[in-house]
Amino acid sequence: MQVTFRRATEADWPRIWPIFAEVVQAADTYAHDPATDSATGRAIWLVPPPDETWLALDADGTVLGSYKTGANRAGPGAHIGTASYMVDRGRRGSGVGRAMVLHSLDRARALGFRGVQFNAVTASNVHAVRLYSQLGFEIVGRVPGGFRHPEQGYVDLLVMFCDLTR
Repeated sequence: MQVTFRRATEADWPRIWPIFAEVVQAADTYAHDPATDSATGRAIWLVPPPDETWLALDADGTVLGSYKTGANRAGPGAHIGTASYMVDRGRRGSGVGRAMVLHSLDRARALGFRGVQFNAVTASNVHAVRLYSQLGFEIVGRVPGGFRHPEQGYVDLLVMFCDLTR
């Protein structure tokens, strides 16, 4: 599948919101309140500069997914980036997530980050953990029972890191 990327704008929110709402309401990968409304979701996802929000699009302009990226922390930690991804349910398993992670790593390098850290990957999200591992991320920490999965109960949260200096 051919995936193209462009920066998201406020005008894109109505196209992002259904994906965001579906992912958050499932409560199985993100720790956002499943009752998050559109205005709160917009504030979470459409990040102000210097952070960035991107759209993954197919050839006809359909939004396949979206990601946001920026510094993981301010000040002395600002050289490490982070990112969050959401893929439309009907496009999962088609390479959209992989394309978004690869694009975000390119953006992280372009923005001068020395690494990318994911602070809270649910261990039960085995597809994401496998993808991130394939793309150079390592599990560097674990919070036992840090996430309450709606079906599996308390599962671990993983801290994953990709060193961009290698």
